[in-house]
Amino acid sequence: MQKAYLYDAIRTPFGKIGGTLSGHRPDDLAAHVVRELVARSASLDPATIDESIFGNANGAGEENRNVARMATLLAGLPTSIPGTTMNRLCGSSLDAAIAASRQVATGDADLVLVGGVESMSRAPWVLPKTERPFPMSNLELSNTTLGWRLVNPAMPGEWTVSLGEATEQLRERHQITREDQDEFSARSHQQAAAAWDAGKYQDLVVPVPPANKRGAEVTRDETIRADSTAQTLAGLRTVFRTGENATVTAGNASPMSDGASAAFIGSERGGQLLGAKPIARIVSNGAFALDPQFFGFAPVEAANKAVAKAGLTWKDIAAVELNEAFAAQSLACVRAWDIDESIVNAWGGAIAIGHPLGASGLRILGTLARRLAESGQRYGVAAICIGVGQGLAVVLENTTA
Repeated sequence: MQKAYLYDAIRTPFGKIGGTLSGHRPDDLAAHVVRELVARSASLDPATIDESIFGNANGAGEENRNVARMATLLAGLPTSIPGTTMNRLCGSSLDAAIAASRQVATGDADLVLVGGVESMSRAPWVLPKTERPFPMSNLELSNTTLGWRLVNPAMPGEWTVSLGEATEQLRERHQITREDQDEFSARSHQQAAAAWDAGKYQDLVVPVPPANKRGAEVTRDETIRADSTAQTLAGLRTVFRTGENATVTAGNASPMSDGASAAFIGSERGGQLLGAKPIARIVSNGAFALDPQFFGFAPVEAANKAVAKAGLTWKDIAAVELNEAFAAQSLACVRAWDIDESIVNAWGGAIAIGHPLGASGLRILGTLARRLAESGQRYGVAAICIGVGQGLAVVLENTTA
C-alpha cells in the first residue's frame, strides 16, 4: 500500500448568500480553484493528473450534475482527465479527499485533483413532475438551498425536522446553554478575524475576480464580524423555536455561503510530478451514522474511529478542525472528546467563515494541514457533521517538521 499525501490545498474566500460571489456560477468557482491550484505547481504536466473528484451537495442546478468534470473542462485542463462528483452533503469534499487517498493507497492513482464547491445563492427551485397527466391541482416549488426537500412520506417525522430544530434537540440532550453557544460563536469570529489579520490565510485563500464589470474582487471571507461578543450575540432572536426553550439563532449557527476549495492528493511519485513536497500525510479516516435528527453528534464517533485506526489516542492530537454547523453541536462534540477547547478551530470556524456545503470539508482539511505546519505539531483531526445523521473524520500527520 502506498502512502497518501496532501501536497497543496486552497480555497476561495467564502461569500455570504446573495453576496459578492453570488454572481459566479458554481461550475465557474470550481474551475477557478482548479486553475489556481494547477498554476501553483509550475512543473506539473496537467495530463498526468489521474482523476478529478469533487464534492457538491446540490447538483440540481448550474453544477450540471458532474461538477468535477465541468471544472476541469472549464479550467482548460486536458479532456483526458476523468471526473466524478461525490455527494455526502456537508461532508462531500472531505469524502472526495478520502476517496482520493484510497485510490493512491491502492496504487490506482498517483495524483488526484480533489475539490468541493457550493453556491447556496444560486441553488435552484425545483418543480416535481406530476403524478398524472393534466392535473387540476397546483404544484409546489421546492428550494434546494438547504435541508430536506421532496420528502418521502414514509420517512418518520422525527427524522425530517429542520436542522435548527434538530440542533435544539441535541443541545437539550447535552445540556448546552444559550450562553455557551454565544460565547463559542463570538470566539469563532474573533479568532477568524485575528487569523486573517496575522496573514495565516495568505497561502490558503485565492482571490476571486469580479463576476462582471460592476463587481469587485473578493479577497476575504464575507461573514466574519471581528467585533462580535457573547453580549451582542445574546441580543439576537431565536429562529427555530420561540420562548424559554429556544436557543439557536443566526448568530450561533453557520451562515449559508458560496465558495470552492481544491487540493492535490498523491503518492510519492505524485510529489515528483508536482515538483513539491507534501504538507501532510493522510493517516486514516472514519465514518459514522446515527438517528438523522442527531446529525450534529455524528463526528464524535467518526473521529474516535479515525484516531483509533491511526493507532493513536486523543492525547496525541494537537489540533482539531471541526466544521461549525451550529455552536451547540460543536460544543457537544468537543465535550464528548474531552479535549482542550483551545486546540479546536484556532483560526476560526464556519460560524464566522461560512459553510458552503460542498466546499467545507476541504476547507477544514487544508486549514488543519497549515496549522500543523505552522506549529510543528504532529497529528490533527478534521471532522464534519452531515445532514441525515452522518459524520466524517480524517487524521493528518504533519510532514513539514
